[in-house]
Amino acid sequence: GSAKDRWGFTVQQAQRKGIKFSDVVDAFSREDVQWLRDTTPLHEALLEMVIQHHPPPHVAQRYRIEKIWPGELDSEVGQAMVNCDENGPIVMAVTDVKVDPQAGVVATGRLFSGTIHEGDQVLLVGRNIKGRVQQVCVYMGPSREIVGMLPAGNIPALLGLEDARAGDTLSTVDLIPFEGLKYVSEPVVTISIEPKHSRDLPKLIEFLNKLTIEDPTLVTTVRPETGEYLISGMGTLHLEIALTWIQKAGLEVVAGKPIILYREAVQKKGKVFIGKSPNKHNRIYMMVEPLGEDVIELIRKGELFDEMDRKQIAKILREHGWDAEEARNVWTIDPRGNILVDNTKGAQYLQETKQMIIGGFQRVMNEGPLASEAMRGVKAVLTQVELHEDPVHRGYAQIAPATWRALYASVLSADPILLEPVLKIEVKVPSELMGAVTATITGRRGRVIDIKQSEYITLVMGELPASETFDLSEAMRSATMGKAFWATEFSQWKPVPASIRDKVIQDIRKRKGL
Repeated sequence: GSAKDRWGFTVQQAQRKGIKFSDVVDAFSREDVQWLRDTTPLHEALLEMVIQHHPPPHVAQRYRIEKIWPGELDSEVGQAMVNCDENGPIVMAVTDVKVDPQAGVVATGRLFSGTIHEGDQVLLVGRNIKGRVQQVCVYMGPSREIVGMLPAGNIPALLGLEDARAGDTLSTVDLIPFEGLKYVSEPVVTISIEPKHSRDLPKLIEFLNKLTIEDPTLVTTVRPETGEYLISGMGTLHLEIALTWIQKAGLEVVAGKPIILYREAVQKKGKVFIGKSPNKHNRIYMMVEPLGEDVIELIRKGELFDEMDRKQIAKILREHGWDAEEARNVWTIDPRGNILVDNTKGAQYLQETKQMIIGGFQRVMNEGPLASEAMRGVKAVLTQVELHEDPVHRGYAQIAPATWRALYASVLSADPILLEPVLKIEVKVPSELMGAVTATITGRRGRVIDIKQSEYITLVMGELPASETFDLSEAMRSATMGKAFWATEFSQWKPVPASIRDKVIQDIRKRKGL
């Protein structure tokens, strides 16, 4: 067939219509493409292929649910999904989230079971968040049409679920969710931006919120000292694209130079330190130790997170070698790979101060003691508390400082180190230029991991620190005369070499005014 000339047929259609390949040749020979369009219109072939190879939901779900849903198929909800039952409980997998300037968050996905109506209350499974559907729509090309309700098998676009994100499972019952989307790359580069005109600040804030919803790998924060907005992404190109989106939205911004994000970590178990509150009436005893790399990976991949049910968290941690009691007493999980555990016994007023202690923990995880960079791989343990009986004397301004003082002291006793992001790089280059590529990588504190050669093209695989990639494009282009095709992605965090660690820490502290 030919999309350009709008004709086409399948083997079955050719047999039914008695068309041979020689008929096609003859039509082109006499320049009679119109005959082909009339005899074998392309839309008929496409429609037949869709019907034959894309079965309807009630057929496809019978054999697809067991492949994509980890729950028990014999359960009530499992059978409802297998049978695409419009009378079953609502089960929907969100696959896309957009922010409409007028309507707000629009969550789109596949409805596997039940019938969803305007006004229905649904649960974001695994996150313990409830929301109410304000509108049920369906996409007709680029436009959204309000339909009020949709049964199983459809692809609804729901309005009103402001907390919904791509990868979420929506339901009216508690069930095992579909596998969520995992963003294995971490933000490693950041830039500061501010609006060129102060009147645009509210619009910029609103647009940045929209960006982080539509692209969860972008992270935005505010620098309290200067009021600057920081955008963090997976690389300089990622940030350039984000800036382009901002400009297309009609916002003029001033962007700073890219800055590498580092992490701080501990190498050994720290000592227990006492943090005293400013009024001297409360004492918080805390210590830190390195968190196992397997648990850090679970957190990074989204398989262990703070919104999970505490019993599920305990089960996962026990499977990875944690003591049963300690696994039950996890207070909070920081998404950068840190955990706070309560190991106290019979402490008074502890539940009343829990959120204050968590607040102190979060401050230390956000700003480590070496260079005020975020921490990674820290297990913080609350071992004992001595709290004043009067609530007036144990408010946030007393408990949080006591917590972070004890934590900072314990971190410093645990041999803290600075980690830098390391990127994986793959370069395709003509074989005669392989040496230029390897020299470029190794000359930037990188290393070559593997080289695969074919007759004309060589694939060079290696890794190098993100801090050495700012002018990599120019260097690679110059070394290979523009003949190299290369790409990078986040690989891992590695300790900054001892030879440059002090200088890197000093530079970061100087930049931050510490």
